[in-house]
Amino acid sequence: MVAKMPTLRVALAQLNLTVGDLEANGLRIAEAIVHAKAWRADLVVVPELAVTGYPPEDLLLKPAFVQANLQALARLPALTQGLTALVGFVDRDRQGRLFNAAAVLAGGRHVATYHKQRLPNYGVFDEPRYFTPGASPLVLSLQGVRVGLTICEDLWQEAPARVVAAAGCRLLVNLSASPYHAGKLAARQALCALRAKTHRLAVAYCNLVGGQDELVFDGASLILEASGRLVARGAQFHEDLVLADLELPAAPGRRREASVRVGLVSCPRAPLRPIRRQALEPLREIYEALVVGTRDYVRKNGFETVVLGLSGGIDSSLTACLAVDALGREHVVGVVMPSRFSSRQTQGDARRLARALGIRCEELSIEPWFTAALQTLQRLFAGRPADVTEQNLQARIRGTLLMALSNKFGWLVLTTGNKSEMATGYCTLYGDMAGGFAVIKDVPKTLVYQLARWRNRQGAPGPIPETVFRRPPTAELAPNQTDRDALPPYEALDPILKAYVEEDRSLWEILRRNRFNPKTVRGVIQMVDRSEYKRRQGPPGVKITPKAFGKDRRMPITNRYRQS
Repeated sequence: MVAKMPTLRVALAQLNLTVGDLEANGLRIAEAIVHAKAWRADLVVVPELAVTGYPPEDLLLKPAFVQANLQALARLPALTQGLTALVGFVDRDRQGRLFNAAAVLAGGRHVATYHKQRLPNYGVFDEPRYFTPGASPLVLSLQGVRVGLTICEDLWQEAPARVVAAAGCRLLVNLSASPYHAGKLAARQALCALRAKTHRLAVAYCNLVGGQDELVFDGASLILEASGRLVARGAQFHEDLVLADLELPAAPGRRREASVRVGLVSCPRAPLRPIRRQALEPLREIYEALVVGTRDYVRKNGFETVVLGLSGGIDSSLTACLAVDALGREHVVGVVMPSRFSSRQTQGDARRLARALGIRCEELSIEPWFTAALQTLQRLFAGRPADVTEQNLQARIRGTLLMALSNKFGWLVLTTGNKSEMATGYCTLYGDMAGGFAVIKDVPKTLVYQLARWRNRQGAPGPIPETVFRRPPTAELAPNQTDRDALPPYEALDPILKAYVEEDRSLWEILRRNRFNPKTVRGVIQMVDRSEYKRRQGPPGVKITPKAFGKDRRMPITNRYRQS
């Protein structure tokens, strides 16, 4: 007679936490533990650094913050009678060294601690600035089943999984805070499947959810069998409790490798049917990331209402839709700010968009201010032709008006510039760059059109007027102006920017891979390089590409290196 393999009921609690809100984070973790107990789970896992929120950055340099995090953790073990909880927190040793850690809480006690061994130092990550790497693995024994602990980057590198597999583990658990970019879920799932099949162990991967400054965490936690088959997957961009019963072989005989034994009290329970949430299709996934990033930035920073300029163009139209979907129409104010160069069509489109979305719309003409500014500067500008100076004056007047509304009413200003404009400097410092949050800062112009079309298909009729899609993009800061006056067509510009900014391709690599005009490529690279000082002064925005401007890409402002 073949003995029945032990069954572990695993619960992954993907939570939306806030950096520094230790009390609220502790309550969310406590609720997750209680929720998992109601499902009679044996093991509940919460994300990486759940107690502090991720990433805590230089809060970690404050000893009082680290101590408060330890005190918040100490309130949780009492909840763990009857199950084991793995909780991400910041640990500190007697020498004052900090560790990105996972606490093993069971039977009402804090029974063990695992320290993350692989600390990432690339892209948006700089964990070696704060943490000391862990020196050894941690293996738990649950009902005789060996379980290996890892934290985020430990999974992305081969060695930690290999070590726990060699120690007889049949389940690899990973506490993660993995930032989103388009396509990241597929990469994570493929990695988990690779680790499972290579080392013949099940994988339980618990990811964070929500927005934190420019980062968005998409959840989509995963449970896979040792064959690599997906058993359960959490929702994207929403909190979820991901559950599965895993039949796992107990370790044969008495093994010499050390492990932490955690007692579990078996109780009758009906088998559960794991849920595999459907992965979102690409455009919806990106749109949801922008919505969640905007909502959490606004709400977690204490704002209720946002305000933005409505020009009648595609960028402000998409930004307004995202704001309404993130916050509700009653919390979005649009401002139409016409000038002598504003066309009747663009102004009409801006008002039609506002009516379709049901948002409050105010009109503030910039013409009196613009006329007064030109008169004030007339003597100093005498004999010089009008140029970009007069164009930028208009953008700066609009920025000043929006910031005045922000100051008076406590509204957060959303800027509407896209990645193509931010990359090339086709934006005005202290003008259309003035604001608190840049919603589509990491969205290339061609993708802006795709997302806007997708949003219009979600209801009939769509809120964005068709003329907005057909009209050539224009800033309307000079007579008969279009974006083509200063930039290549976006269909050519965006692939060049992707190669240069996101992939760090050289001029010659870009020319070899694509049939671009060399003069065009050189001109784009020059625009990107000389606009660094602008980008450094712009507001944060949601990261949706593999390399966004901000923490992802840290170029010097003062820089004389140029590619010939």
